[in-house]
Amino acid sequence: MIWGLGTRLLHLLDPETAHRLTIRALRLGLGPSIAPSHDAILASHHWGLDFPTPLGIAAGFDKNAEVPGQIARMGFSFVEIGSVTPRPQPGNPRPRLFRLGADHAVINRNGFNNDGLDALARRLGRLQNRRFVLGANLGANKDSADRIADYAAGAAALGPLVDYVVINVSSPNTPGLRELQSRSHLEALLDGVRRACAQPPPILVKIAPDFDDEGLADLAANLLDLAVDGVIIANTTIGLRDGLKSPHRGETGGLSGRPLFAFSTAQLAAFYCHTKGRIPLIGVGGIDSADSAYAKIRNGASLIQLYTGLVYQGPDLVPAITAGLADRLRQDGFANVSEAVGADLR
Repeated sequence: MIWGLGTRLLHLLDPETAHRLTIRALRLGLGPSIAPSHDAILASHHWGLDFPTPLGIAAGFDKNAEVPGQIARMGFSFVEIGSVTPRPQPGNPRPRLFRLGADHAVINRNGFNNDGLDALARRLGRLQNRRFVLGANLGANKDSADRIADYAAGAAALGPLVDYVVINVSSPNTPGLRELQSRSHLEALLDGVRRACAQPPPILVKIAPDFDDEGLADLAANLLDLAVDGVIIANTTIGLRDGLKSPHRGETGGLSGRPLFAFSTAQLAAFYCHTKGRIPLIGVGGIDSADSAYAKIRNGASLIQLYTGLVYQGPDLVPAITAGLADRLRQDGFANVSEAVGADLR
């Protein structure tokens, strides 16, 4: 998305090169800038934070906290950087990122490639006069002997610099990481993260979509018991390959984008019902229009995030979603976006 060249031209490049050029363009100030005049109907309040709209950028776009301010100026209400691990790591061998154009999807097996905590902490420490909500998505090094200590280190280093942290235990590209979604691991992990922070920020957990009904119900009960502040539903999926049309459909990794929408929204709705709406949820997966964004909200999402939709539609997608959401809320008689959360489930 070097905005002057356009999305189509960038798609002539391999996805990872295109993404690096996009980040460089944003660093040079070449990105779009939207005046911060948000419709009041879209405002909500969670974890002591004001969100002018429910729309944020998902982790993965700005892994290394290079351009969070520029992303906010595109019209996003909140920005989530990372995933970041304590030590820098190169990630998996390239190629590891694949566009599935016929499906409006992406498969990645990046493997938490990032610059490490020290570099990200320095960049975040230089942010001044920040006027957007900022989150940090935390991961563990692939070769770590103590993954719980990795998350605790991430929270200790970045917690004072951001508004919330996300415990990412759902990436399919780090072997064994999803095992941390079990009750015993989650309990130890959350305890370690809380102890690592003098004043713990809001702690969210990002989960995988690949649970059966019983597994999702158990996870919902566990996260309620463990008093997490929020849950992000959901990360990429290792399934849903059968209906894909693109040549890269057989690549190993996590699938994101339009094919994930119906499945991840059903998981979101089920989780909302299991928790009876007692945990704020961030809905992710396949959002690429005002209609899909609104469906996430009506199925239990207090906030929403996107990434892959931006790959295919470019930055105009952001104001299109926010304006469209405001229109739909008024058409359905809601006074604010929070009234619409879970409306399809009541």
